[in-house]
Amino acid sequence: MTAETITASPPRPDAAVMKGVIPYLGMDGKAAEAADFYSQAFGARDIGRVPDQENPGRFMHVQVEINGGCVMMTDCRDPSVTETPKPQGVHMQLIVTDGDTWWSRAVKAGCTVTVPFERQFWGDRWGMLRDPFGIDWAIGEPAE
Repeated sequence: MTAETITASPPRPDAAVMKGVIPYLGMDGKAAEAADFYSQAFGARDIGRVPDQENPGRFMHVQVEINGGCVMMTDCRDPSVTETPKPQGVHMQLIVTDGDTWWSRAVKAGCTVTVPFERQFWGDRWGMLRDPFGIDWAIGEPAE
C-alpha cells in the first residue's frame, strides 16, 4: 500500500467499474486487511482508502476493483450495534475464463474450499471458497 492510495478523497475509478450492483461490505475494523488480502487472492486493484479520522487504523471507505467490478468496504457501523452480523445466504460471484488460475491463487492466499471447483450439472466449472473474513466467493468458468 502506498501513501498516495490512502487519501481523504480517493481517485475517481473508471466509469466501467462503477456499474450495476456494487457490494458494500461492513468489515468491522478489517477493511484495509481485507483489501490487501483480496489483492493476493483475487488480483484486486486498490482504488483508494479514506481513513476514519476519529478512529485511527480504521477506514470510512475502502474501494477495490476485482475482475473489472468494484467492491466497497467500511469499518464504520452504527455505534449501537455491538457486533457486525456475518453475511447469510449471499456470496460474491466471479465469472472468469481461466478458473484454475483464479481458484489456485485464492486457495494459496488462504481461502478455504467449501465447494470444490469442478464441472457442474449445468455445464460450467464452478466452486466456492470462504475468505478469512467470513465472505463466501464463488468462481465460475462458463462452458465453451
